[in-house]
Amino acid sequence: MIVEHTTTQTIWTRPFFMALLNNFFLFLVFYSLLTILPLYVIDELHGTEGQAGLATTVFLLSAILVRPFSGKIIELLGKKKTLITSVLMFGISSFIYFWVNDFYVLMGLRFFHGIWFSIGSTVLVAIAADMIPANRKGEGLGYFAMSMNLAVVVGPFLSLALIRWIPYTSLFMGLSWIIVIGFLCSFGIEVSEDETKAGVSKRLTLKDLMEVKAVPIALVGFLTSFAYSGIMSFISVYAKSVGLFESVSLFFVVFAAAMLLSRPYTGRLFDRSGPNSVIYPSLMIFAVGLLLLSAAHSVSTLLVAGSLIGLGYGALLPSFQTMSIQAAPKGRTGHATATFFIFYDLGIAIGSFVLGVVSAHFGFSTLYIICSGVILLTVAVYKIVTKRRRMAVNQGEALEL
Repeated sequence: MIVEHTTTQTIWTRPFFMALLNNFFLFLVFYSLLTILPLYVIDELHGTEGQAGLATTVFLLSAILVRPFSGKIIELLGKKKTLITSVLMFGISSFIYFWVNDFYVLMGLRFFHGIWFSIGSTVLVAIAADMIPANRKGEGLGYFAMSMNLAVVVGPFLSLALIRWIPYTSLFMGLSWIIVIGFLCSFGIEVSEDETKAGVSKRLTLKDLMEVKAVPIALVGFLTSFAYSGIMSFISVYAKSVGLFESVSLFFVVFAAAMLLSRPYTGRLFDRSGPNSVIYPSLMIFAVGLLLLSAAHSVSTLLVAGSLIGLGYGALLPSFQTMSIQAAPKGRTGHATATFFIFYDLGIAIGSFVLGVVSAHFGFSTLYIICSGVILLTVAVYKIVTKRRRMAVNQGEALEL
């Protein structure tokens, strides 16, 4: 009877919805710029393909460099002030694109922009995690992650469709006004600050940069994002090489649909039956999807692979986020979130480089076979991590007795 009562605790409060909208707008602008800036560098700034790639690399570099300090910043300023400041600066950075017409100025702006994206995306997850009832963390963070998943599709689709009819500067201005809406949503988010600012030291230590208890599950997240980088960075080029480029947009639609449709079920399953009931099947489905993708020479195979990858990967990110937050002491959700994203971003960055070398020497089919193997390795690493975590919990309970 007690379980039945606790599961009725609501997730969908007005502050949670405002945080979800804020996160959606933040990632919509992020993914839109990620898609169109390489084209902008080549078409408008007359840069090379290598320079076009730097528009993404520089942004991610600054995001990775700032992640370790995000938890400390949240402690010093408080979650609400950190959120308002980071979204405001992200929005101001977005407006500046309208006036940039030099490649090197653009690179400086991308570095500056990445700083505020890193802080904003970290504090939003920490705020959302604090709002969600403890016994519904998996489900609640799963819903919250849906806002990012939706932005993955809407952002690129919107920007690529509009750029056919309007100039880049108009698109930049439109995206900037979207962030203004997100900024206004920030004021509708109620945050309890008693966990963040009280008794905070201004000295910087390792504890301020990372939540050690979240590192093991963050390492699992690193391996997963390493494999996922093969999708983010190379799926369009791979589809073109096998004559399926016209269907790659459908791949992302199916990918997103599988994530969105499965999310409510997998989130509840996580809370009801534990993380293993979600993570083991999801890793295996993800591995099978990557293996099928390596042999995709027809539209149907490409789309089936996309649905399997979306189903598998879509459940993993919020599950790992939830586990990293649950591993941390109360009041350190910001540090746990930052730690998870440090490893996740590194997986994307390192994976994109390493898999690029692999594809150049062995081809894309081999690349996706290797990615599938990395996910199978992740199964083994996850098993070790959860076994050690269970032993630590048992030892703690024994000491209490």
